[in-house]
Amino acid sequence: MQENRADRPLQPGDRAPNVVLDAITRQGKIAIDDFRGQKPLLVGLFRGLHCPFCRRQIAAMAELTDALQEKGIDSLTVVNTPIERARLYFRYHPLPNLLAASDPERVSHRAFGLPRVHFTETENEWPHKVSMDTVMSMRVDMPGELPEPMNPIAAMELLDKADGYEMTDDDKRMMSPGEGQLVGEFLLDRDGVVRWCFTEVEEAGRHMFGVPAPREVMSAAANMAV
Repeated sequence: MQENRADRPLQPGDRAPNVVLDAITRQGKIAIDDFRGQKPLLVGLFRGLHCPFCRRQIAAMAELTDALQEKGIDSLTVVNTPIERARLYFRYHPLPNLLAASDPERVSHRAFGLPRVHFTETENEWPHKVSMDTVMSMRVDMPGELPEPMNPIAAMELLDKADGYEMTDDDKRMMSPGEGQLVGEFLLDRDGVVRWCFTEVEEAGRHMFGVPAPREVMSAAANMAV
């Protein structure tokens, strides 16, 4: 098993690094090593709660908590949001059985090899650079939430308005001008080795702003030796 190289996301067969973060939904710290040798773990590494796509990705992951726990698999959601802001959000938007941690410095994202993409005028070098023309040519298709496939900027504005989400100073500090954090989910076995992953990096960004199908996650979970 190889340790992660920072130039790419962790892949099946890679050993996950230990990361220690502040817990949001309980007191104290949460570490990847808390689960190593104990239980398999689904880790979701997301942008801050200021991202409407990530709020929906977090909710979709939380919906699988009970089904995963029936298979002996725990879940950990990590958000790039300062601890107090995150605790306030989940106080008013609770998700049952959610175990979440705050990572405003994106330590876990780097450790798992998820890069930050820089928005440029003309350069495209996925996953490190993408032109704004390319971004605006993308279409986010969310039936039931968006009236039609829309570019990411328009979709974000509409979803934030629908959610009544108001940006705070903490949110704004997490939004670095000219770049964005790529996200992903990683299923670790009880030894902390990646057995399945779903990231925005893969397939030239085809998974951007999306979530893995529940059947895909549960199929990967079913193949785990618990």
